[in-house]
Amino acid sequence: MTTIDPRALRESYRFCASLSRREAKNFYYAFLLLPPDRRRSMCALYAYLRHTDDLADEPGPSEQKAQALEEWGRALDAALNGSIPPGSWPGFPALADTVARHAIPSRLLHEVIEGVSMDLEPIGFATFHELTDYCYHVASVVGLCCLCIWGYRSNNGEAEQLAEHCGLALQLTNIVRDVRDDARSGRIYLPREDLARFGVGPEDLAKGGPPSDRVRELLAFEADRAYQFYEEARRLVPMVNPVGRPVLRAIVGIYRSLLDEIVRRDYNVLDGRISLPAWRKLAIAIRAIAGRMEEPSRDRDADRSMP
Repeated sequence: MTTIDPRALRESYRFCASLSRREAKNFYYAFLLLPPDRRRSMCALYAYLRHTDDLADEPGPSEQKAQALEEWGRALDAALNGSIPPGSWPGFPALADTVARHAIPSRLLHEVIEGVSMDLEPIGFATFHELTDYCYHVASVVGLCCLCIWGYRSNNGEAEQLAEHCGLALQLTNIVRDVRDDARSGRIYLPREDLARFGVGPEDLAKGGPPSDRVRELLAFEADRAYQFYEEARRLVPMVNPVGRPVLRAIVGIYRSLLDEIVRRDYNVLDGRISLPAWRKLAIAIRAIAGRMEEPSRDRDADRSMP
């Protein structure tokens, strides 16, 4: 493990914790369920993810942002190899410590950069298979990193596969919730094969007001896909070390409840962004301690173990 100046390390972890409290929203309620050492690691991971995403969202030409992401990848490698020059991103010492402490494969962090790079020139996805590759890079790899922090039993790769499916469920929920805003920014994440199947065009997703029957049927179809992946995620819980199970249950519970809320509102996501109130997220986190996954309320028809 690379030796990092203790004072710089403390400051770096404080920076990541502050950023996580301010920005993490859905995730931070789950972080609170972890003991302090693992919570710090989750904050360091989140801060890295947030900064990577922000680099892709900054104003400016895509070529400029692509260059920034390339430089970010080189800076990441340098930091993980113990070279953190003055003036570097403040979270690097904490991230490097987290990666070394929990043996997080550096390729996963680079795959996150690949994922946000896919949004620089949004071209959409012809098939669900293509969409799953995008979801893997922007969501599933995060779950794989989390497994390293929490500790888990691989069961010959089953846990890793379930973590990837869990990431799919979370990202599909985000896509359904944000479909209007994404469409207005020129990003259509729903597969073109699905749009054609339900006779929906980009203009149908970008306008406000109640969704048409065709849009509602399309979103219900995608929601059902997400629910299937949420169901699979249940099998991941016992494979995670006990210290990590409450945070997994909380994250899944919060996002599944968000999808439930979208369904309850009859997929009326074109009028504005649907979210859960803070008290409800907190209630789900508390239930997660007791070992309960949030249940859906739809009204429609070679092991690895960390210490």
